Amino acid sequence: MVVFDKEAGSSTNTLPPFPREDTPLLSKPSKLSSQPKTFANVFIAIVGSGVLGLPYTFKKTGWVFGSLMLFSVAFLTYHCMMLLIHTRRKLESLHGGGLSKIASFGDLGFAVCGPVGRFSVDVMIVLAQAGFCVSYLIFISNTLAFVFNYSGPDRILGLTPKSIYLWGCFPFQLGLNSIPTLTHLAPLSIFADVVDLGAMGVVMVVDVMIFLQNKPALQAFGGFSVFFYGLGVAVYAFEGIGMILPLESEAKNKENFGKVLALSMAFIALIYGSFGILGYFAFGEETKDIITTNFGQGVVSTLVQLGLCINLFFTLPLMMNPVFEVVERRFCGSTYSLWLRWLTVFGVSLVALLVPNFADFLSLVGSSVCVALGFVLPALFHLMVFRDELSWFGSVLDGCIVVLGVVIGVSGTWSSVAEIIAPKARFG
Repeated sequence: MVVFDKEAGSSTNTLPPFPREDTPLLSKPSKLSSQPKTFANVFIAIVGSGVLGLPYTFKKTGWVFGSLMLFSVAFLTYHCMMLLIHTRRKLESLHGGGLSKIASFGDLGFAVCGPVGRFSVDVMIVLAQAGFCVSYLIFISNTLAFVFNYSGPDRILGLTPKSIYLWGCFPFQLGLNSIPTLTHLAPLSIFADVVDLGAMGVVMVVDVMIFLQNKPALQAFGGFSVFFYGLGVAVYAFEGIGMILPLESEAKNKENFGKVLALSMAFIALIYGSFGILGYFAFGEETKDIITTNFGQGVVSTLVQLGLCINLFFTLPLMMNPVFEVVERRFCGSTYSLWLRWLTVFGVSLVALLVPNFADFLSLVGSSVCVALGFVLPALFHLMVFRDELSWFGSVLDGCIVVLGVVIGVSGTWSSVAEIIAPKARFG
């Protein structure tokens, strides 16, 4: 169901007010993000740890097939992001510019499907975004333990090196996650972007040098059996759907947001494709699931891994913002709550410390939750809201995206569950 009447011209046919949701995270945001800051926020919201697995994915799918799949997912992800924005704008125009605004994915779910829609979106966003942040903390703590305690003791004062580095990051994350608005995170976003691009640039240069020396055998196309695997990794790599509505809300020039988003997605896709191809070209069938481990111990490997840690460290508060929006709305009436944010960060850190079978956990969350958020719900909401205005082609396109998302989600979830219950996990 859609929670508005078709006749938008009547003053009585406006969207109902959103209980406890019509106030933004900051009651009076002082500044909006310029286009360069918006570009930086989009870039850092999407680029994450998934890029490290692309060379291994290209090894399994073949570099031509993998590239085609990557760019197809990038285009589809951008299309679905724009569907969300168009749907939000349509509903707000029907609302007539009242006090209640659709500030988040959850608001959009409520406007289209009522409380059930909001609750479903909220749960999936919390699981997806928190899952990404768990992955960041585990990568950071494991990498620091590997770099600085490679030949050291297994335990220090009864704690593993991973635990020490994870809790060492904890107070700094409390401070960063206390920043109330995305606009204030823009300088950190730009800094993290620079570090991330530098680290990936070094990896690609080293990849070229190794390829020119070794020139391993390569395959262009893999078998159909790895099709859904490649799709799952590509969808995970383009994470960030939950950030699009907040980022558009804080953009100064909203009319050009679509162009900025398209430019960001194209730039990210080019970087991803280059990173994946060069990594696979350098090591061929010896390519490991995380490309930096192919370099072993050394100055280059250490600098690259530390650079990626810095990037993920400053990305984490940006990715936690949708989680804070949900929990503050659910428990504090959309009022900024420092103690609730700190408690949430503590919970994410605890999961990062305790979660078993990390790779399978990520695969399960990515295949089920991310596909639903990234493809199924945007196309479904758009179809429901614009059903009387869409052409035959538009309706079929939205329907096909929904079906494709369900197929990818079911198949990916099935393979993830099979991996979890397998006798031996790949990753602990």
